[in-house]
Amino acid sequence: MRSYGQYCSIARALDVVGDRWTLLIVRELLIQGPCRFTDLKNGLPGIAANLLSSRLRDLEDAGLIDREDAPPPVATALYRLTETGRELEPALRALGRWGLRYMDTVAPTDTFLPQWLAYVPTWFTADADPAAAPVVIQLAVDDVHAVVDIGAGRVQTRVGSTDAADLVLEGPANAVLGLLTGVIDLEVAQRIGLTTRGDREVLTRLRPLAAQS
Repeated sequence: MRSYGQYCSIARALDVVGDRWTLLIVRELLIQGPCRFTDLKNGLPGIAANLLSSRLRDLEDAGLIDREDAPPPVATALYRLTETGRELEPALRALGRWGLRYMDTVAPTDTFLPQWLAYVPTWFTADADPAAAPVVIQLAVDDVHAVVDIGAGRVQTRVGSTDAADLVLEGPANAVLGLLTGVIDLEVAQRIGLTTRGDREVLTRLRPLAAQS
């Protein structure tokens, strides 16, 4: 691994995780849990197999991930974060909140995967009224669906659909995620393609954490 050669904790951290793709590998292991090589590659569109192998070796050497052989029927190696690797989660959340300001547009070549729709509300929003009754929001971006459960001070999200949604938000990724995270308001979101069904007051239950940045 290349080094900046500086006696500085920031430089030392970047010596370990500053290479291209490295933090995105950590992202996938945080949101997916233990992964096979193919799971990681599918969650990282555009990465070459040999580069992924190299990055995984570097992360293992640095003590951020463990590799273990899984029993049948998986019968292949599983990669999981060590405690040291999991300690990067607050840094990734902070980096993600900082990056929300650049999420107002979607390039035609941008890829969007289901697990990314699912982690955004959990990482970047909070329950604005923990004492209120639980509510459910259904998210839909193209063929990707996720369910947001809000209640008791927690925001939890999962990939999938529900028939019990209080509110359905459907549209392009920048409209749905931009609205949830406070990057844009409802009027702008609707102007760029968002449609809603149900009780829009449910949106007041989500407090964008980006507002704290």
